[in-house]
Amino acid sequence: MDGIAIRTNGLTKAFSGRTVVDKLDLVVPQGQVYGFLGPNGSGKSTTMKMLLGLTQPTAGDIVLLGERLTRVTRPRLLPSIGSMIEAPPGYGHLTGRENLRIVQHMLDLRTAQIDHALAIVRLTEHQHRLVRNYSLGMKQRLGIAMALARDPALLILDEPTNGLDPAGIEEMRTLLLRLAQQGITVMVSSHLLDEIDRMASVLGILSTGRMIFQGSRDDLFARSAPDLVIETPDPVAALAAVADATPTGPADEAVGIRLSGIGKDQTAAVVQRLVHAEVPVHQVRRVRRSLEEVFMDLTGRGGLL
Repeated sequence: MDGIAIRTNGLTKAFSGRTVVDKLDLVVPQGQVYGFLGPNGSGKSTTMKMLLGLTQPTAGDIVLLGERLTRVTRPRLLPSIGSMIEAPPGYGHLTGRENLRIVQHMLDLRTAQIDHALAIVRLTEHQHRLVRNYSLGMKQRLGIAMALARDPALLILDEPTNGLDPAGIEEMRTLLLRLAQQGITVMVSSHLLDEIDRMASVLGILSTGRMIFQGSRDDLFARSAPDLVIETPDPVAALAAVADATPTGPADEAVGIRLSGIGKDQTAAVVQRLVHAEVPVHQVRRVRRSLEEVFMDLTGRGGLL
């Protein structure tokens, strides 16, 4: 391996002539949490299914853990990959432990691995209950346990925090970070952008099947201009003088106006316009945007970074 757990080249999937994943070049570093983001219908789940060999690509190559994924290599690769895609797995008429015993027999696992997986997701005391009586959050944790039981080198998780309460979400975040620290690569998609922001060191953002950003979190924010806040005691006059400005919100400490996506030259022009309009300017400062704001800006306009 070259330090890359997942690498794709021109990965493409089309259904009935409609392209849902378009020439995707994924690079997922080994031993890190990779946040896979995109609006509903952007191609995230389809991509993850192709990585697991559940859906055949229309074009392109997939390399997992240093080996190209094919029909021949898939049986050899899958024991090293844990996954949970869409709804959590599990037979409702069986107990949690019985579901894990199926995984144990399929993969020839030790009983200690099953016990450890149950303990990690806090299901030990509920292991003998029927899964149909589990809450959604418990079913989600059972799915994670089934993915972890094989001691994988790579985890591919689609919305693993669905159905979890705030304490469960925090526990899941802690778990995934700890697994990455142990050298396990975690690729995770989630609609909870704040959670991804807290755990992922590398991000991939899809829009309409295309990769519009891939890189470190710091790189994303460095290439996305922070909002500009101009403090003034006369925000009404400032709004009249500057197009596309909005009043500062309740999160801002002072009264003024706020502008998004403008660079240094545009900032100088705005300040000059305010001075020319005789609007007092008390302070000009940059305010770092949240991941959600950057994500909405990128996916909303379909732009590239």
